[in-house]
Amino acid sequence: MFEDLIVIDCSTVLAGPSVGTFFAELGAAVTKIENPAIPDVTRTWKLLSEEKNTAISAYFASVNYHKQYLQLDFKNTTHFNELVRLIEKADIFLSNFKKGDAEKFGLTDTFLHSINPRLIIGKISGFGTESDRVAYDLILQAETGFMSMNGTAESGPVKMPVALIDVLAAHQLKEGILTSLLQRTKTNKGQTVSVSLYDAAISSLANQASNYLMEKHIPQRIGSLHPNIAPYGEIFVTKDGKLITFAIGSNKHFQILCSFLELNEFVSDVRFATNVDRVSNRKELKEFIQTEILNLEASEILTFMHQHFVPVGLIQNLKEVFENSESQKLVRTETIENKETKRVSQIAFQLKS
Repeated sequence: MFEDLIVIDCSTVLAGPSVGTFFAELGAAVTKIENPAIPDVTRTWKLLSEEKNTAISAYFASVNYHKQYLQLDFKNTTHFNELVRLIEKADIFLSNFKKGDAEKFGLTDTFLHSINPRLIIGKISGFGTESDRVAYDLILQAETGFMSMNGTAESGPVKMPVALIDVLAAHQLKEGILTSLLQRTKTNKGQTVSVSLYDAAISSLANQASNYLMEKHIPQRIGSLHPNIAPYGEIFVTKDGKLITFAIGSNKHFQILCSFLELNEFVSDVRFATNVDRVSNRKELKEFIQTEILNLEASEILTFMHQHFVPVGLIQNLKEVFENSESQKLVRTETIENKETKRVSQIAFQLKS
């Protein structure tokens, strides 16, 4: 799709490199540029089980795929001139420079567009282009409300186990760049697309933001529960020891669940008849449902609910997830610097003519 597209990826860590990988998977020629003295720090972010002496970590591999790798020191004149030659022919330039670094390296937007007016410049920052704060996903989760909502009353604030803010910012940058590519077909001119992790996080608060903005509701830590729906997120143990959860989003779903569990009287019970009632009495409702679930094996419950289009899920660890043939379709393998690497695809959509 993007076989004629040339991308220069000077970004590091997760958000920017994942954008480069996105375009690489769609056929673009992507060159990742690293400082020979200070390469991408994620090369060193290793599990205890990983080889200490290799320059590739699983974390680095997760967002670097189908790229060419080049080491250039921007303060070295020869190296800088080589970078300029690459940029002159490029379509997209990716970076997550700290404030002032673009000027220090001589890679300002003005300079880049002077040597390549059609260049689309994609920039990731932590708190905006005017902020010099060092930003990591954890800090953004802390300062944009995500940690305050995540966890339980007993656990205290908890970060999510994926660098979600980086992932969200990467999606925003992809969308901005794709928009700019479309615009370039009309103007033949490039643009600068900048995304901050902060803005990406705030714009992803979705219903939780509206709950506050409209009702001044400050979300409390309620684990997997949903503040507006019940039963939703409660964890149930089955007869065979499996863990399942339901997302009962409508009265119809609740009626089917009650019929299956032989709790038909709950459909008209004033404690549970409407969603609002169920939210108010969710603890009591969970106890009733759990009693019946303990008499049934997970496969029996899952089969019935799937057949009747009631949202239910089996809680799985990653070993179980990747034993599924559907998830295996998204695994991408590549040898980088003599090391076999694996990651999941950046492409989850399918295009059909």
